[in-house]
Amino acid sequence: MIVSSLFLFSSCGQCHSQTLLHESQPSREGNFPAYLKKRIGHSSQVILVRNMQPHTVSVQVIALERKNDRWRSPFLPMEGVIGRKGFAPPGEKREGDGRTPSGIFPLGAVFGYEPSFPTMMPYRQVTVDDLWVDDAHAADYNRLVKRGSTRASSYEVMRRDDDLYKYGIIVEYNTDPVIKGYGSAIFFHLWRGKEAPTEGCVALSEENLTRILRWLNPEARPLAVLGTNATIDDMTQ
Repeated sequence: MIVSSLFLFSSCGQCHSQTLLHESQPSREGNFPAYLKKRIGHSSQVILVRNMQPHTVSVQVIALERKNDRWRSPFLPMEGVIGRKGFAPPGEKREGDGRTPSGIFPLGAVFGYEPSFPTMMPYRQVTVDDLWVDDAHAADYNRLVKRGSTRASSYEVMRRDDDLYKYGIIVEYNTDPVIKGYGSAIFFHLWRGKEAPTEGCVALSEENLTRILRWLNPEARPLAVLGTNATIDDMTQ
């Protein structure tokens, strides 16, 4: 599991618009900074989630893909929201703190309410019997389990009445190894709206999330890069 965070997007006002790609032109290509290749490894799909201030919940979500050793964005940047208390600095995310972890993390299985979904990623249908354990004292903390198989005192029911988990993808944060109390159940999922924060996940509109899920390819070893511009910039030093 990759636990560091490194991605160069300038946080200065003058340079902010001069990102890796010309964001208004999704078909334009750009060179990926050479020193980042070591951090990204063999991955050729990245979802960048970033904002300007650590305590704001609105974020920009940018999909990036590598083809023929060049990086491009297959579609325009998207709006998203994160935890109600913004991004946690790297290594400081804790259970129940309302913050989204900063870092570079592999993307895992897609999940949803329907029996199937047109994604290339592994897919799991979730039901009312599927639970994600958020009890930091439980042996199966930060694990997806079946109802009746856990002694945990606290968990999330994956089939929600509000449909926020109608579609989602697992962010492999604190999953290998699992450190108790460092946070659990970090997903990309549907939002309530552009001004409604999450408890620590990344949320988008149904149109944008399903576009991402259709685009992701496990052979590309997709990664999520999460953090404020300043945090990401600091970690390039």
